[in-house]
Amino acid sequence: MTTTETAVLVGGGGREHAVARALAADPACELYACASNRNPGIAGLADGFETIEETAVEAVVEYATDVGADIAVIGPEAALEVGVADALDDAGVYTFGPSSEAARIETDKAFQREFMRSESIPGCPDFAVFDDMDAACEYIDDYDGDLAVKPAGLTGGKGVRVVGDQVTEEEAKVYLRDSDYDRVVLEERLVGEEFTVQAFVANGEVRPTPAVQDHKRAYEGDEGPNTGGMGSYSDAAPELPFMTTDDYADAVEILEATVDALPDYKGVLYGQFMLTADGPKVVEFNARFGDPEAMNTLPVLETSFLDVVTAARDGDPLPQLEFAGHATVCKYAVPDGYPTDPSSGAKITVDEESAGDALLFYASVDERADGLYTTTSRSFAVVGVADSTTAAEAQVEDALAAAGDGLRVRHDVGKPEVVQRRIDHMAELRGE
Repeated sequence: MTTTETAVLVGGGGREHAVARALAADPACELYACASNRNPGIAGLADGFETIEETAVEAVVEYATDVGADIAVIGPEAALEVGVADALDDAGVYTFGPSSEAARIETDKAFQREFMRSESIPGCPDFAVFDDMDAACEYIDDYDGDLAVKPAGLTGGKGVRVVGDQVTEEEAKVYLRDSDYDRVVLEERLVGEEFTVQAFVANGEVRPTPAVQDHKRAYEGDEGPNTGGMGSYSDAAPELPFMTTDDYADAVEILEATVDALPDYKGVLYGQFMLTADGPKVVEFNARFGDPEAMNTLPVLETSFLDVVTAARDGDPLPQLEFAGHATVCKYAVPDGYPTDPSSGAKITVDEESAGDALLFYASVDERADGLYTTTSRSFAVVGVADSTTAAEAQVEDALAAAGDGLRVRHDVGKPEVVQRRIDHMAELRGE
């Protein structure tokens, strides 16, 4: 007889919809979910859904215990920061997510860099930490080269300013002086191609997933302000087309070194890397799945995600991960004006039926009696899964043809010419 596991998922975005789909695919999983917004995709997969703020620690714990949860998975970083994982663990619900202390590797960028330096984690750039903005500005004046300006705390991927790319030195100093940040990290600007490797971690073991490249900039051609992520792609191989197998292995080694220094870490460890001429450098770590990167990774995971979580709980070796060997392309549909001045209230006309061969993941939507409407955040993502990025991208575009008015998409994500530009860029940096 198969043992049923009752799982609680915390979070209501596209990332969590992908997690819900991965959990619900296992017939041994009885799924419940809670989030501040009612995600119709998650609600349709779950046996129960409760509207609860992800950071309302006591309410989340009460819900998990009320449904008799055996395990929990936490999606958003804000919930980890306030200790939802700690509280669930204390209540006897094994949580696949790090403690608030371990999550500091994401939630406190100053800690992240100082940890890397003290533990000799490879791939750490030059950096300095400041709580005095005038001193930070002086450092910008004195530094020989361009810098990335990073608030130490969480900013939803939107707080970073890069000198020589997004802003001038003078604009960076104005940004610092006008901000209300308590601490900032200034670090050398890394030049290359960004990529992400996410790994399942528990009991000192690391199980990496294929590399993904996210597209943070709002507009095509990598123009405009940073966003939470406009889309992403992965290849049929673990590495991306502009990477070598050694590049991927080096990134995994950095994750393994990090876990060696954090032996109690559990959950997902997300490494965002810059592939430079000298190999991968760490842009940042996150303590959870990426959004959109979860939507590239989980649909091609052939190993039961539930089995990963229960093995972590039971102290068993984590299963070796099997993937389908397909490429994926994910594109977000966002409201007009996103991210600086988003409008809301546009009717969403794409559904699972009209998406055809592509997968549909809901993010932030307003569910009304006559259908779904946009809010001011990312609305939904469409993911193509095929033998090549070209074929996967075509699936997505076919699905988005029914997207309607009031929405904007970065159509260039995953296009063959864009992928080729990444390949050419790395070849140039490497002198090939």
